[in-house]
Amino acid sequence: MPGAAYIVEVLRTAGGRRKGALATMHPADLGAVSVDALLERSGVDPAAVDDLIFGCVSQIGEQSNHLARHVVLASALPQSVPAVTIDRQCGSSQQAIHFAAQAVMSGTQDIVIAGGVEHMTRVPMGSPFRMAAETGLGTGPLSGRIKERFGVAEFSQFTGAQMIADKYGFDRDAMDEFALESHRKAAAAMADGAFDAEIVPIEIVGPDGSTTIHQCDEGIRRDSSLEAMASVKPIVEGGSITAANASQMTDGSSAALVVNERALKQHGLTPIARIHALAVTAGDPVVMLEEPIPATRKVLAKAGLSLNDIDLFEVNEAFASIPMAWLAAIGADPSRLNVNGGAIALGHPLGATGTKLMATLVHSLRRRSLRWGLQTMCEGGGVANATIVEAL
Repeated sequence: MPGAAYIVEVLRTAGGRRKGALATMHPADLGAVSVDALLERSGVDPAAVDDLIFGCVSQIGEQSNHLARHVVLASALPQSVPAVTIDRQCGSSQQAIHFAAQAVMSGTQDIVIAGGVEHMTRVPMGSPFRMAAETGLGTGPLSGRIKERFGVAEFSQFTGAQMIADKYGFDRDAMDEFALESHRKAAAAMADGAFDAEIVPIEIVGPDGSTTIHQCDEGIRRDSSLEAMASVKPIVEGGSITAANASQMTDGSSAALVVNERALKQHGLTPIARIHALAVTAGDPVVMLEEPIPATRKVLAKAGLSLNDIDLFEVNEAFASIPMAWLAAIGADPSRLNVNGGAIALGHPLGATGTKLMATLVHSLRRRSLRWGLQTMCEGGGVANATIVEAL
């Protein structure tokens, strides 16, 4: 039997600030950058890849009409490699890893690339909903039956983040302090070379023909301060959630090569991690973003591990209130959480973030000679993925 699922390599691009260094790249080309680097570093025969599973949230415009297939066609993969584009909101590429692991563990496929891409400059967040509304196409994603059942006109991540902050008693000062620490950790990690093994350098050609290499996350604010954060207006009047204590809109892609034992032997591949346990849960779609808590409990139980067994945690910083609530409810050691900063500093390229966090988690474990890592993230609709990996 094929047995376990292994990660041979997992990589990401450095985050591009909205309208920043990556603004001129087409999303398909941006996705291909991570795929090509994955092929090069792993040494796998591109023709041996059974499938490409790519996450993307805003599937409209340049990200429409089957983006994953376009990533294949823009990359070094032969056209014979199939692809599928998936949307599990912010967890899309973490789910891509789950689907890839399930495929290779079952033996139906042996070598799968899982990843994601989101170009939030060229396809802004909310574009599918907004553009449909502007053209008078339909009445929106929520049917009357859903609105009646939950008593709301819409499901809002901003409302959910504020509800969680209020539930756990996090005021603005506490969330700003968490956000500032994210920037400090990310700046220290970048200066220390902690991201070197996971980041794919990108050559950017300017309008004048000159070239630059993009290999540093643009969102890190090294000069940030609590005073500066305090000047940012709340997203909702009277609230405590602001752009300063929330994730940044970012352009980026990421990819992982997931294989089984048969592929390791047949292709002479060396794994860097083993996927140990997978879980996905769903709960309240109105609060929406609290679901990483039950997802964490479920994946730990499936893995037969305790909280103290886990050496590093990656919990997506969609808003500061999310990992803060997770810490309060789970009781994990804060020093093991998002040790290189999170999406508040490094950005959140939606469909790419799941594999992006996995790149940081696996390479951080290996760099620190640690064993177990757990990743989880909140997702639209009240869903959450959780994954436990063992560094090799």
